[in-house]
Amino acid sequence: MHARRTEYAAWAEHAAWMREALAEAALALEAGEVPVGAVVVRGNQMIARAHNAREASADPTAHAEMLAIRRAAATLGAWRLAGCSLYVTLEPCPMCAGAIVYSRLDAVFYGAADTRAGCCGSLYRLTEDPAFAHDVPAHGGLLAAPCEALLTRFFAAKRPNAKGGPTSCEL
Repeated sequence: MHARRTEYAAWAEHAAWMREALAEAALALEAGEVPVGAVVVRGNQMIARAHNAREASADPTAHAEMLAIRRAAATLGAWRLAGCSLYVTLEPCPMCAGAIVYSRLDAVFYGAADTRAGCCGSLYRLTEDPAFAHDVPAHGGLLAAPCEALLTRFFAAKRPNAKGGPTSCEL
């Protein structure tokens, strides 16, 4: 019974952080950006948050994950984010997965899977590839339904006749 309560408490904590990432994704949606949000957490403290800003910044690297990682590094004054976890509403693309590995995050939790460009489990497991010196466990499907709903809403409005879902490379 105690183990079950401990598991539930851990899930509830992860879900709470994903809700923060969802709040960022909602801000992206309001701004006309692909609705992806991310937060970086250390212990019980959020140290950075961001949402996609590619359109606003005219920067192809302005994915939520990249911006959150940069802000976390600035907050901590170090590029090594050991002891930190990333929560993101969409499975990271190859660029973001590489940044996750090289920033030395402890773990990544994502909501919606990206079967066309996801590199944390759907298409490839870059964050857990033994060829790299640092291994970042990836956990997908956390609050997947609300994460998927935001993306579906955005792309349905942008591309009413399009087939297939978005990819993180489009984000």
